[in-house]
Amino acid sequence: MKIVILGGYGNFGARISRALAHTPGMDLIIAGRSAERSRDMAQQCGAAAAVLDVDDPALAQQLLKLGAGMVIHTAGPFQSQSYSVAQAAAAAQAHYIDLADGRRFVCDFPAALDELFRCQGCTAFTGASTVPALSSAVVDHLAQGWRSITDIDCCIAPAQTAPRGVATMAAVLGYCGAPVQVWQDGRWETQYGWSAPAKVEFARLRPRLGSLCDIPDLELFPARYPGVQNVMFRAALELGVSQRGMAVLASLRRRGLLSKPERIAGFLNRAADGLDMFGSALGAMVVRVRGTDGGGAPASAAWHIAADDDHGPEIPCMAAIVLARRLAAGEIRQAGAFTTAGQLALAEFEPEFRKWDMQTDIQR
Repeated sequence: MKIVILGGYGNFGARISRALAHTPGMDLIIAGRSAERSRDMAQQCGAAAAVLDVDDPALAQQLLKLGAGMVIHTAGPFQSQSYSVAQAAAAAQAHYIDLADGRRFVCDFPAALDELFRCQGCTAFTGASTVPALSSAVVDHLAQGWRSITDIDCCIAPAQTAPRGVATMAAVLGYCGAPVQVWQDGRWETQYGWSAPAKVEFARLRPRLGSLCDIPDLELFPARYPGVQNVMFRAALELGVSQRGMAVLASLRRRGLLSKPERIAGFLNRAADGLDMFGSALGAMVVRVRGTDGGGAPASAAWHIAADDDHGPEIPCMAAIVLARRLAAGEIRQAGAFTTAGQLALAEFEPEFRKWDMQTDIQR
């Protein structure tokens, strides 16, 4: 199967390209706007290269010409994108995977595209990243055998020195200070992105301040886990000055003094690089759940992961890698368009964790 990786030389795309290189049954095509960068990455991976623009109206024809059997879309940010790339993949009769974390993009994806992919006999997955693919796998694992889940609380804590992409920074800034609908006490409540920081504790990391992020889980989890009363997702930057800086930007937006923080993503990304000397290469994530166990007693559990040596950015790539291998091997045959919530088991991620010497802990 020919696998076209759009943005295959970017922060996440390059990691996926290297992971899938030389996989039996796969012929990679590293694609993007830059011919030089596509060619360089293709040489590293023993793959082919192509120049493709995700905004090109002729993308479907180009994918057909390449003989694409699968398209992996890593060229974010997805918050401002349409479904044109997925539609082009369907028109080319190719499977589709993306790393989207935009709430509307992911949550509305199945309704918008399921019929199209079913008619083509192809499979499409959106959100093949830390959220909701890994986060839902962790919740399912922790609450296995429980009668109900009442609370889900997640937090990502990236390492300061881990490589950052401008697209990722723009995605984060897109909801900084914007109203976010959050499921609290069994009802929707309006809060604001990157506001009201709270202390978060980790198994192998010092406590950090975490602030609200607008991600698909906030909407998908209340529907996926009936009876859940509270769903929260935060991000905790390593340096307090960075976390408080995001809170300042959020405040400026709420006051109408900074309408589109994402426009300064490039500047802030460079500024963050200047702070690397004060940070470390250790990042983490925690998922906490509370509810009622199989015997009817109150239950709680937490799953932690720590990624050292700046390997944290490998985690958002793992779901796409696993799903791509399964699709190429013919292990997934259900046609249609799906979010990745509940599509993978936690055990399917564990070989990837071991590959990068990541440490996991479960506390009950």
